[in-house]
Amino acid sequence: MNAIPLVDLAAQQAEISEEVMAGLSEVFATTSFIGGKPVGEFELAYAEATGAAHCVGVANGTDAVELALRGVGVTAGGEVILPANTFIATAEAVSRIGAVPVLVDVDDEHLLIDPDLIAAAITDKTQAVVPVHLFGQVAPVERVLAVVGDVPVVEDAAQSQGATRFGRFAGSLAAAAGTSFYPGKNLGAAGDAGAVTTQDADLAARVRLIANHGSARKYDHEVVGMNSRLDTVQAVVLNAKLKRLATWNTWRREAADRYSALLADVEGVRVPRSAEGNVDVWHLYVVRVQDRDAVLRRLNEAGVGAGIHYPVPLHLTRAYASLGLGPGSFPVAERSASEILSLPLYPHITEAQQVQVVEALRAALDATP
Repeated sequence: MNAIPLVDLAAQQAEISEEVMAGLSEVFATTSFIGGKPVGEFELAYAEATGAAHCVGVANGTDAVELALRGVGVTAGGEVILPANTFIATAEAVSRIGAVPVLVDVDDEHLLIDPDLIAAAITDKTQAVVPVHLFGQVAPVERVLAVVGDVPVVEDAAQSQGATRFGRFAGSLAAAAGTSFYPGKNLGAAGDAGAVTTQDADLAARVRLIANHGSARKYDHEVVGMNSRLDTVQAVVLNAKLKRLATWNTWRREAADRYSALLADVEGVRVPRSAEGNVDVWHLYVVRVQDRDAVLRRLNEAGVGAGIHYPVPLHLTRAYASLGLGPGSFPVAERSASEILSLPLYPHITEAQQVQVVEALRAALDATP
């Protein structure tokens, strides 16, 4: 049996190689490494692709969330509400500002922030709420907005490029959004990259100012900023991939549907399902099983590159022990963390590979007491 990786970027690279090499040749010929023409082209194209009025390219996804939060007014000492089930970067973006992450549990079906729990977490220190579009799903942002009143909402859209909810794209549903173009994302660069999207011209200008050392004009520093810019080399890659994103997302949805069909008769596997109104893009295909660690070990031994996203809820990491939230604080996030299993999924995965994955999963489950 051939090994199947969790993510395989080689086929994507083969599709774009000629276009990227031509673009890189121009970048090196003109030495436009910072702020070159491809950066502006990508910002315009990605804004249009997400239905946002403005896009600011930045260095990575963590910076993007931090800058979006700074843009809506989050400051040191403030509180930001986010789900316990997310990658640590969401909370890091809050902590780097000097603000405090305030966690809430997730819903059991989709493992996304539960809007019904947000109201109880809001205090007079709350400065923002961050729904995370996890696994390629879109969080119920309209329900979050209905709960929070005047509190700004910032989407963490790192895993949802091209996904929609009731016809609107992730990244255009709230005051601002931060996204990541880490190589394995649905829209991935050849290294780290990210962007902030928003409908608000003033907010976009603030983000761009902060990301460029607090300076709109050379050596005129209005605020203490940071250095977070999308470099031209990454913009070349992203421009090429953005043209293919819709097609690649369609292939991801087809692969997800195929998995769900193949797993329909496999006892002991809970498959993911899209929420009403969502057209998800399946950045990850996450099932839930009992004895997950044993099942994962057997899959890996069989050459299936399955993984876990994420094995430890934020409040149980050593990094956030200072929050003082022990086991039992967020039951859904904690229980699901012991069950979730990410199966290999990428646009170019073949039906034969998926059959192999499912057969290996079936065997792993049968071998588990």
